[in-house]
Amino acid sequence: MTTAVVPSPAVAAPRGIVRQLLTDSAYVIVGFPLAIAGFVASLVGVVLSAGLIVTGIGLPVMAGALLLARFFADLERLAIGPVLRIPRVRPEYRAAPPDAGLFRRVLAIVGDSQSWLDVVHALVKFVLSIFSFVVTITWWAGALGGLTYWTYDWAIPRSPDEVDLNTLLGLGSGTGPRLLLYTAIGLFFLLSLPIVVRGVALLQASFSKGMLTGVAEMRNRITTLEGQRRAAVSAEATALRKLERDIHDGPQQRLVRLAMDLGRAQQQFDHDPEAARRTIEEALTQTRETLDELRSLSRGIAPPILVDRGLPSALAALASRGVIPIELSVDPALGTGGGRLDPAVESAAYFVVAESLTNVAKHSRAQICRVVVSREGKDVRVEISDDGEGGAHVSKGHGLAGLADRVHAAGGRLTVTSPAGGPTLIQASLPV
Repeated sequence: MTTAVVPSPAVAAPRGIVRQLLTDSAYVIVGFPLAIAGFVASLVGVVLSAGLIVTGIGLPVMAGALLLARFFADLERLAIGPVLRIPRVRPEYRAAPPDAGLFRRVLAIVGDSQSWLDVVHALVKFVLSIFSFVVTITWWAGALGGLTYWTYDWAIPRSPDEVDLNTLLGLGSGTGPRLLLYTAIGLFFLLSLPIVVRGVALLQASFSKGMLTGVAEMRNRITTLEGQRRAAVSAEATALRKLERDIHDGPQQRLVRLAMDLGRAQQQFDHDPEAARRTIEEALTQTRETLDELRSLSRGIAPPILVDRGLPSALAALASRGVIPIELSVDPALGTGGGRLDPAVESAAYFVVAESLTNVAKHSRAQICRVVVSREGKDVRVEISDDGEGGAHVSKGHGLAGLADRVHAAGGRLTVTSPAGGPTLIQASLPV
């Protein structure tokens, strides 16, 4: 048996504060000489290229300056990750075609807007880094110097007519009040050190994030939203086609037969009332079966039990109608008032299970199916597994394609593992 020792929150919290303090301090202190180098390289490069623009070599020099600014920008993108606790995002710089000549390559660099943002960042960050560096060094010096003042107080020369700060503040004269005052000042700097250093680090890193990754994040977000929109449109079209097919193959055919039966009964009333009665009874049977099919279709569109009682009850009702044994495990908190999901996410999770169980019943030849729905952090995880013959995939034209679009439209991801011979595992992760 293996025993894991988990640190208590009381121990983990100070460690986290110290780790973040060291990270922020290293970012500010190490970033200061890099900011100087980036400022000098960018300023000299841009000014020099502007002066040489009439000679013909100004554009290549400018391109070199912009590439150098990119280099310092990439270093900054790496540095702000631990400070802001975000992954590195690098924008896509404008590039010339592979077969382009030197002149077109130079123009591609000079005409790239993000490269000029890198230059502006290098120039402005220098000013911010001066402020951040001075504040950080001051607070570290105040904390360390104040707390260790008692070790070097004896070595500080003093003239007979010199008045100490503790005397001016009315705290008394002598070594004792002086040591007490400077130790208290050091304690103040130490206690406020994480807050102050965190503040200046966030100021500098947030500016860098906005200048160096803001455009890239916006583009990525637009791309993601466009993909989700296309997936939503595709899922809706697939659902409408399926509904149209189900209505055509089921209720529509029954209604046509019902109309024919009623017409036949109308003709039988005069010469064969008994046959007319039997025809009407068959028509009533057709009406009941049609209503049952319409109710089944309506449950597929928007199950009332899902809206009224939540995901666990809706999945339990769905599993009870399964044609093979289904083992269902659902987090009961998903059905409570405070734990219920957003309606769109709840609906997506329901249809993942419903469509998967339909595919299991139609194609898998499985003997048993297992459904697990749980909440993991900020996601809801849905897993459907069976012991069937496998071969399921999400390519277009198959039942799982629309399901993948529905999950993508909700901002989630769908994974299907189904080798030939089985088993099959369908996993969906949906953001809450």
